[in-house]
Amino acid sequence: MNFLLNVLWVIFGGGFLIALEYALAGLVLCLTIVGIPFGIQCFKMAGLGLFPFGKDIREDPGAGLGSGLGNVLWFLFAGVWIFLSHIALAAGLAVTIIGIPFALQHLKLGVLALTPFGKRVVPAA
Repeated sequence: MNFLLNVLWVIFGGGFLIALEYALAGLVLCLTIVGIPFGIQCFKMAGLGLFPFGKDIREDPGAGLGSGLGNVLWFLFAGVWIFLSHIALAAGLAVTIIGIPFALQHLKLGVLALTPFGKRVVPAA
């Protein structure tokens, strides 16, 4: 079922465009040494944005002070805006019954977009 939902997500839920945007942002951020950790987070979100069904977000127990600082910087400069865009997309998709599963995936992506450092994308249990 997750495979079918992921295929529908790529076609109708905007998954391909979301993954492409995150991947391009990650490439641009990786052009500078300071931006590499932020680019890696973009690649993590690109992977989840392409195939979100059957995946979950978990806290990384080994995350430390660097993750906290990265989250503060990410939240201030990008996280809020990315979160709001995912919320707007989720609201638009939730209008129809067929769009509700896709809206839930946008909410999952929005939560990760707020503070991506110190989180892992794992298979859903």
